[in-house]
Amino acid sequence: METPVPAPLPGPPSPDGLLTPGEVARLFRVDPKTVTAWAKEGRLDSVKTLGGHRRFSKAQISDLLNPGDGPVVQALEHARGLAADSGDHTAADHIAALITTLRTREPR
Repeated sequence: METPVPAPLPGPPSPDGLLTPGEVARLFRVDPKTVTAWAKEGRLDSVKTLGGHRRFSKAQISDLLNPGDGPVVQALEHARGLAADSGDHTAADHIAALITTLRTREPR
């Protein structure tokens, strides 16, 4: 059985379009240590403050949570074009359906 993660203490939002590990963790519904591990593994880009604390780009986190027309959808659009150009219309149709799903799903 999973132990619930306690909410971090409330505080002012991070400046300059940056998020703390705790803020990112709340958005992804994971422990802040998981967010830090993702950064160490290169899964998330981060910067370190002068005090050595990690901060994450609001824009990158937003793109990951709400792909809309982000890099994933752009890559899928390219793949759909390649499939259609090669005559694989079934694959192109499936990719188009996935793109529609990504663009119309509820943001987190």
